[in-house]
Amino acid sequence: MSAFRLPALRYIFGNTTSPHLRGIQRRHAQVHDVRFLVTHRQPEKVLEEKYKEKLYQKAKEQGLKDVAELKAVYQDKIQSQRRQPLVPNTVISATSSGFPAPPPPPPQVPEHSTPNSAHAPPFNKPANPPGIRLLSSYIDISKTLDLPQKEIEYIWRLRHATDPQSLCAVIPQSTYDRIEATARRHPQFILPIPREGKGAEIHFLQWTFPSPTTTTVLFTHLAEFKLRGEYAQPHTTVTHHLDLADSKGLVLLQGNVVDGRGITVDEGKWLLMCLQKFYGAEQGVERKKLLEQFSQGDGGFKVEELLEEAEKIV
Repeated sequence: MSAFRLPALRYIFGNTTSPHLRGIQRRHAQVHDVRFLVTHRQPEKVLEEKYKEKLYQKAKEQGLKDVAELKAVYQDKIQSQRRQPLVPNTVISATSSGFPAPPPPPPQVPEHSTPNSAHAPPFNKPANPPGIRLLSSYIDISKTLDLPQKEIEYIWRLRHATDPQSLCAVIPQSTYDRIEATARRHPQFILPIPREGKGAEIHFLQWTFPSPTTTTVLFTHLAEFKLRGEYAQPHTTVTHHLDLADSKGLVLLQGNVVDGRGITVDEGKWLLMCLQKFYGAEQGVERKKLLEQFSQGDGGFKVEELLEEAEKIV
């Protein structure tokens, strides 16, 4: 029986015309992506068919018999058009290319030219740095130059007497020069405010030099600076004005303690006093050592020594 069945099965599956397979036969057609199908007819024939009626009408208007005569008349013109580029000197715009156009180059200003006086500030009034008030916004500098040092100091203190949150001082130029020289070597430092029974509260200070006639110190809670970094809000801002340094030998200091930031005006004065101790002292090996250790990230820096030096009278 098995010998009979095997040839029979071979016959059935080998014969493609067998009636047993006609019902399940599959037709395998080749599938094309219509997006990539192109016509192989000549472009002239395609255009002729598309505009057949218009071409015929054009031929009749010119008294010609058919489209063939129209083509013969315009044969030279057609050939000359084919030799030319489709769009000569084409510049692809931002909208046609899909990419934004590059920005135009900045205008080149010759070195010998001067800015328009309508846009440039007067030479005796420098532009204000962002967030910084210049000395000219507090006093008339030209008139102050004619006054003696004592009277300048009196006017400066009187100018800020009505603001309960303000700090002010008049510093001799020699003292300020030492402070600035140290500040440029150590633009960042920390200072303590002693808290009775709680040790000390540490505050971070940072020097900035926004203009040739101003230097600024920003005081921030160290905890807030660690948390927010450059976005931390200072509670006290101190600005040194150097406009009278060369002519009168004085540097005018003006500061402000922000109300509601956890610092009183007296504590702001304490920080100013500590600032002068560490940055302006002619002597003080330990204070200089602490500044060096902090700037270098030395592991030997100790807050206990910082507090001890800050609490010294001189």
